[in-house]
Amino acid sequence: MIRILHTADWHLGQTFFGYDRTEEHGVFLNWLAEEIRQKEIDALIIAGDVFDVSNPSAASQSMYYQFIYRVTAENPYLQIVIVAGNHDSAARLEAPLPLLQAMRTEVRGVVRKLEGGEIDYDHLTVELKNRKGEVELLCMAVPFLRQGDYPAVQTEGNPYAEGVRELYAQLLQRLWKRRTENQAILAIGHLQATGSEIAEKDYSERTVIGGLECVSPETFSEQIAYTALGHIHKAQRVSGRENVRYAGSPIPMSFAEKHYHHGVVMVTFDGGCAVDIERLECPKLIPLVSVPNGEPGLPEVVSELPETEAVAPYLEVKVLLEEPEPMLRQEIEDALADKNYRLARIVSTYRTETGNTTKENENWKRGLQEMSPLQIAQSAFEKIYQVEMPVELTGLFEEAYLAATRKEEEEEE
Repeated sequence: MIRILHTADWHLGQTFFGYDRTEEHGVFLNWLAEEIRQKEIDALIIAGDVFDVSNPSAASQSMYYQFIYRVTAENPYLQIVIVAGNHDSAARLEAPLPLLQAMRTEVRGVVRKLEGGEIDYDHLTVELKNRKGEVELLCMAVPFLRQGDYPAVQTEGNPYAEGVRELYAQLLQRLWKRRTENQAILAIGHLQATGSEIAEKDYSERTVIGGLECVSPETFSEQIAYTALGHIHKAQRVSGRENVRYAGSPIPMSFAEKHYHHGVVMVTFDGGCAVDIERLECPKLIPLVSVPNGEPGLPEVVSELPETEAVAPYLEVKVLLEEPEPMLRQEIEDALADKNYRLARIVSTYRTETGNTTKENENWKRGLQEMSPLQIAQSAFEKIYQVEMPVELTGLFEEAYLAATRKEEEEEE
């Protein structure tokens, strides 16, 4: 028997409308470490987006490495498998692999190629052992796939979706030939599966998806005992399949995710099958609160918000206006003066002559409010050139943004 925990989309280093989230991530990681210890977990699967940006801060990296060191030291049988997501730098995540392997941790970020250009499928395979030292899981450790990472397929359909499907099919064929009767196959992926559910107005998550084509759930054969997915922040089964799941993010990434149930998935394998799948909900440190759109006398409504406990919630205030109100933020801040809330954002929409709001422009403005400067640049690049922003250009943008930020901070000092 072997027991795993499936998690994804940590987004370490994320700021929430200017608020640092280190404490929230710390609470989650402490909880996760305790779950691993108490439930005697044999393998931890992290299905991508460990970090929020490809060039994470030193503090974010320190939190990540300290966690790996802690859980592997506390649990001598624990193995960890991590794949890169679209927010991660594949090469950066995989670079310390020789050191991490000493802590029974495998990282797959880059899809390596052999001399003839063929994919190195062996590099995408990880063996996971039970406590008797027997290989019980054959793991298909596939990171987020970019153009050129997957086999070229002659198709009249979607070349991305068909290429991803072919990569998993080739990898499964190799593992199926080598497995024994008591070994199960586990697939990991960071992608958007057809039929997966995201919040209708979650612009943060749509940006994370980045306009990539959906991959059919049929990509994951019935021969696969369990498929551990990342990329979508809402925990869910894919197309009703119990053993094909998104773990979801451990904390909400936007206000559209405030009603999500965040956590991890525990899966027990025995005799080559997934015999038990259980969802574990993690604690939420800071709640999210929204004041509904269209409320009359908004500052009065805000001032009547109930008192909160020791932890101040993030607050989203939605306002329906007839015309711009230059002092709106000041009025709302004054109304919150004696309240224990963190004002995260104010969303203003305006009535048209017909009494309805102009949806397209509002949606675009709301989307920008959810996006980081890098995400805005990446989105604009994709719209103009119909391809993802190259890693080199992304790095240059981040360097320029950091330099500009430092200059502003120096001028303020």
